[in-house]
Amino acid sequence: MDLAAEAAEAASAGAAFVVITGGEPLHHNLDGLAAALRTTAKIPIHVETSGVDSLSGEPDWITLSPKRHRPPQQAMLTACHELKVVVHEPADLLFADVCSSQAPQAQWLIQPGWDSVAGQQLAIQYAKSNFNWRLSLQNHKWIGVR
Repeated sequence: MDLAAEAAEAASAGAAFVVITGGEPLHHNLDGLAAALRTTAKIPIHVETSGVDSLSGEPDWITLSPKRHRPPQQAMLTACHELKVVVHEPADLLFADVCSSQAPQAQWLIQPGWDSVAGQQLAIQYAKSNFNWRLSLQNHKWIGVR
């Protein structure tokens, strides 16, 4: 079964949208996959990206999860609906501030790095003291789903 058919099956079982993620999805041109999903599954398409590559596939929702070592393209900061910054150390909070200043239209999420005690403390404190940021967790890791 191809991905579009699997997405159509999930949609018929009640899925509200499909998320394209994993690795870096925009290393690939998503136009063909998105067209097949729109034709077959007929549900909104979300993409989760670090924003280093150009956008393709015309997703309905963009989650931008930028990395400090390779910042996102300005166009991705402007286009994203959700900005999710992972925190391991204080420099990540400065990066979060820079990114958020360029993505004022987005929902801002701060997320502790997996298995990072320092990141957890920093993210929680940051969310508590900056009301524009919401705390986000990698729930799939907490419950053991990969």
